[in-house]
Parts: sequence; structure tokens; C-alpha cells
Amino acid sequence: MHRNVKYNCRVLVYDQKIVLIRPKLFLANDGNYREGRWFTPWMRTREVDEHFLPRIIQDLTGQETVPFGDAVVATKDTCVGIETCEELFTPSRYLFFFFMNNILFIVLFSPHIFMGLDGVEIFTNGSGSHHELRKLNRRIDLIQMATSKVGGLYLYANQKGCDGERVYYDGSAMIVLNGQIVAQGSQFSLSDVEVITASINLEDIRNFRGANNSYALQGALAEKYLRVKCDATLTRHSIQSGMQPSVPRPAKYHTPEEEIALGPACWLWDYLRRSRMAGYFLPLSGGIDSSSTATIVFSMCTLVCEAAQKGDKQVIEDARRIAVGDQELDGDDAYIPKDPRELCGRLFATCYMGSANSSSETRQRAAQLASEIGSYHLNVDIDAVTSALVSVFVLVTGKTPKFKVHGGSNEENIALQNIQARSRMVIAYLFAGLLPWLRGRKGAYLVLGSANVDECLRGYLTKYDCSSADVNPIGGISKRDLRSFILFAGKRFGLPSLPG
Repeated sequence: MHRNVKYNCRVLVYDQKIVLIRPKLFLANDGNYREGRWFTPWMRTREVDEHFLPRIIQDLTGQETVPFGDAVVATKDTCVGIETCEELFTPSRYLFFFFMNNILFIVLFSPHIFMGLDGVEIFTNGSGSHHELRKLNRRIDLIQMATSKVGGLYLYANQKGCDGERVYYDGSAMIVLNGQIVAQGSQFSLSDVEVITASINLEDIRNFRGANNSYALQGALAEKYLRVKCDATLTRHSIQSGMQPSVPRPAKYHTPEEEIALGPACWLWDYLRRSRMAGYFLPLSGGIDSSSTATIVFSMCTLVCEAAQKGDKQVIEDARRIAVGDQELDGDDAYIPKDPRELCGRLFATCYMGSANSSSETRQRAAQLASEIGSYHLNVDIDAVTSALVSVFVLVTGKTPKFKVHGGSNEENIALQNIQARSRMVIAYLFAGLLPWLRGRKGAYLVLGSANVDECLRGYLTKYDCSSADVNPIGGISKRDLRSFILFAGKRFGLPSLPG
């Protein structure tokens, strides 16, 4: 809060002192984001105010005021600039106005372009970019492009996990030098924090820019940033330290099928451990959508077991709390998940909800998939429930509706189909609430939905049926991508019931 205006800021700290508070210049106001509801962009480019710190911070840092605004940080050996998330993605991030021959020129540049022309060598970006299929490709293209034109070192850090939201932030921290990747973090993992490092020779940046005559011409005319001095040295003599510069490497990408297997699975685990629920419950029909959802949960269990075998203490602690709970069984006090099927049986329940109109093929397919992934599986016939509901209508009106195949009208047919679908939702929440109790556990399961993005966009679903759930792992994935995922997952996880 600066002069009673709320800004979204990055705070640079060195040696327990605040060096600079840099407010965001451009806010994200599309897709999943509504930053403009809460914050105001900093519209005074290259201007810096004196910010009076709250007293609780003054007591900690010993500072009364710090610089606040659009500035860069100068150390003894280099200069560091700042971008934040959306400023990398939005095409018109920075407006530069100037007059020439009584004509107003408006130049659209990214902040790193202006900073680079003013001699800034290191660009930092603290991002909250969520996962979408194939989005990492665009992110890498933008970061490489940012330094291939003007040179420099780009340090990109991105949030990881679900943060209690309905989107997943997929990490992929990067260090890019002059358009080439020298370090890249994992896109999907269960670790809360991941650190990547690289050894950089800053002379590579200076040589890159020195060989570019256009950079020299534009840099000589570039408008200057205020440099906030920081009494720090970031470099060491390579001869004395024995370090060698990191070697450029190709970008690492996952296929869309791998992204579907890993992204929603990481999100499901993070959401489950944060919610402190007992596990997940899924109405499993045997079709592509619900089978994909069940397979993603199995992928989650696979990731948990892999992380536990690597000794991830946080994953082991969370898995023990969720999968064992308060049971006093032999050995459970030292439980470490090793087998995805065993873990799946502890925290995942599936249920085939059939009727007289259901086929034996789908019932068998659902049971086979549940057996292969190890979920706690049930078969439930819902005819008694739907008949009881229809009997209320018959009792009140004296008329009995019929399905179309039995001579009923289209209106009767739709109403009867919808009541079947909606009864499945009610049954799902009943079983999700009581199955942990039945199995000697506390808490309840979270109900999973399995409606793909095509159905959601077109409205091709029954309101308040199994599309109504606590969370829907495939809600942003198209049917076409799910078909490809099923073919991939059958081979990847060794599930014969999935087509391969």
C-alpha cells in the first residue's frame, strides 16, 4: 500500500535490508486472472517515490524509507532489472512517448528491452503462470526471444502447486543467457520448492551486445533508469573459484499426453493434502472421460510413491496422514508408500452406478480398470432410487412417464434420463461421505467430476449430475486430447483395460 493505493509488488531484499519495492506495471485481467479488481498498475514509468515502511518492518530492517517505483538495482559489478509475470506475456507492456518534428511517437516495448538498452544485464521475473496444455512452449519462446534481441541473463521463477485454487502452477524455472537455456527446472513435481543454478560469465553478455551495432546506436539514445545502489558483489574470478560457465542445453518439453498425466495429478495431490480430506471418490462409468480421470488419480499415486522412495519428507508425511489417518495398525506408524496400487486402494474409491439400461460391457470395463489401478470399487444399481423418485410424481399427478422406447414422449424421455443422472450425484456424495467411516477412517472423500471441456462449453451435460463435483481434473481438456491420453496411458501405466 503506497500513498493509500494498492499495488502488486516485488520486494528485493539483500542482507536483511529492503533494496527496492518494484510495483507491477501491467496487470493480468484475462483468462483466470482479475488482478485489476484488487490492484492498480504503476503507470509512472521510470519514476521512483520514497516509501515509508510500516513500523513493524522498520523495527526489523532498521530502515525508515525505501525506494518504490520503476527502477533497477546496481551492484558493484552488474545491474539487475525486474519484470513480473504478465509483463513478459502482454504485447503492449510498455509505452514510451516522445516528440520528433512535432510528431508524437508511441513505441511499444517490453520492460526488458528498455532495461537492456540502458545496460541492465540481469533480468528477474517472479511469475504466477498456470499450466495449460502446450503453454510452456510459448513461455520458453518468449523468454528466449527476450534475451536473443537485446542480450542478457534472464532468471525466471514460477509458482508451483495449486495454492488452494482451481489452477495448477507448473514451475519450470529457467536461466536463459543471450537466448540460450543454460538451466531448466522440472515442470511437474511434488516438491514445494525447487532451486536451479548455473554459472554465468557476464562478459558473454557484454561481448554479445558489443557485436551488435544496432544495440550500440539505440543504447546510446536510451532513456535512463534510476539505479538503486546495492553494496553487493555477485561475481567471482573464475580462475580463483575454478568455476566453468554452464553449457547451453535444449529446452525440455513434455508431450500433451504426458502433460495430462502429470499436471492434473500434481494438482490433485496438492489439493488433497491442503484440504485435509481422506481421499477421492469417482463415479466410474467405464467411458473415456471417467476412465481418464481414474487414470490421472493413479498417476498421482505413482508420483507420490516415486517421491517417497526418493526420501521427500513432506510427501511421506502427507501420504502417512492421508492414507493411514488415525488407524492403529501394525507398521502404519512408519508407513511409506511404495506401490501405487496399494496407495490407490487406501485413498481412492470408485463406483459403477448402473441401471436397467446400462450395458454389461461398461460395467465390466469399469471393474477391470478399478482392479488394475487398485481402487476400492463398488457396484451400485440405481433403479430403486430413480423408481422411488418417479413414484412421487405418479402419486401426486396420477400419471406415469415412460421412456421413448416404451412409447413415451420426448419430454418424458428427457425427464427420466435426467433424474437418473442427477440421482448419481446424490448417491456419489452419500458414498463419499460414508465410505471413510465404513473403512475405519475419519473425514470424507472429495467427489471427482469427469466432464471434458467440450461438454462444458457446449452444455452437453445434465445439470447437477456427475458433472457436478468438488473438483474436475479434466474440465479444461478436450475430448480429442483425452482420446490421445488414453492410448498413451494404457502403455505408460500398463493398464490393459485401456485401449493401446
